[in-house]
Amino acid sequence: MDDFSAQIYTQVHQIPYGKVSTYGEIAKFSGFPGYARHVGRLMATLPEGSTIPWHRVVNAKGMISLAGNDLIRQREKLLAEGIDVSESGKISLRHYRWNGDPV
Repeated sequence: MDDFSAQIYTQVHQIPYGKVSTYGEIAKFSGFPGYARHVGRLMATLPEGSTIPWHRVVNAKGMISLAGNDLIRQREKLLAEGIDVSESGKISLRHYRWNGDPV
């Protein structure tokens, strides 16, 4: 695993239960500002059964970036953690955003 991936996975693993972060924030917190799309690709290619809480990462608008069954799956995981998510996948970043502090 390369350093970029390791840093991203470590950062995503720190997002607390019931909180979310954005792809851009994860990139910035990991020391790679401007690499939001790369974070998204890493989350999309996690192996089946990964323990990394990929579902806690959303886009800069506070929206789930996935569609169809994948949107439903991510939405259900977030709802199970007590995060309010609209039918379209919108989350209040003001209320649920993680500030990057270690847990």
